[in-house]
Amino acid sequence: MSLRTRPDTEIAVTTRGEVTLAAPDYARTKLLAVLARLDEPVLAVRVKLTQEPHHAVAKPSIAQATVDLNGRPVRAHVAAATMQEAVDLLHERLRARIARLRGRRGHGRIAERTAAGQEHRPQRRELDGEDRRVVRHKSYGLARRTTWEAVLEMEAMDYDFHLYTDATTGCDSVVHHDGAAGTYRIATAGAAPQAEPDIPVSHHAAPELTVAEAVRRLDLTGLPFVFFTDGAGGRGNVLYHRYDGHYGLITPAR
Repeated sequence: MSLRTRPDTEIAVTTRGEVTLAAPDYARTKLLAVLARLDEPVLAVRVKLTQEPHHAVAKPSIAQATVDLNGRPVRAHVAAATMQEAVDLLHERLRARIARLRGRRGHGRIAERTAAGQEHRPQRRELDGEDRRVVRHKSYGLARRTTWEAVLEMEAMDYDFHLYTDATTGCDSVVHHDGAAGTYRIATAGAAPQAEPDIPVSHHAAPELTVAEAVRRLDLTGLPFVFFTDGAGGRGNVLYHRYDGHYGLITPAR
């Protein structure tokens, strides 16, 4: 049996906090083991290792990787008690995500997420209400996607939700993971898209809110994010909890 080889791929590793000197090389070794199994050209690989103070969260070691597979980014994000465990989890999660995406090209059946897939997610730091603020505002042109395409993109980027414009209705929508049901749901700012098997669509219209009102609703409900429309153009916006305890805001580019 012949062994498949590929040219060495440069893996850019950045660190934050008191990450050990050995951790970046260990991360490169584990990521190269994932890349060695791929047929697609790998255009770039970025890894970020973050060591939080141990008193801040129960799983202070955070590892994140983004791999550009011939123009399509695939991302994984995990947390663990030690950095070695986090890198090992990152290796497994990234490999699994690539395999799942390969198995779902086209309109394949969507495999349900389980609670086990969420247990290694980074934990959100708890901050007092008066200390929380919107520290990141991201605005971009929302891509037109079918429901399946939006789910695949959310899976590829290891997100808990994904904001997009529905290709059939032209309405801003968000697909998100329903942790209680272990599947996905769609919410929309306008007409509901065509129903897809196993992906329920909310029949409640996205509320019209200001950012301040969305912050209050997010705090009161304890949800991971709030999907709402602005008063000016009726476009879909998402306010969400960041892992650092602050808020992030995503809005469509005008």
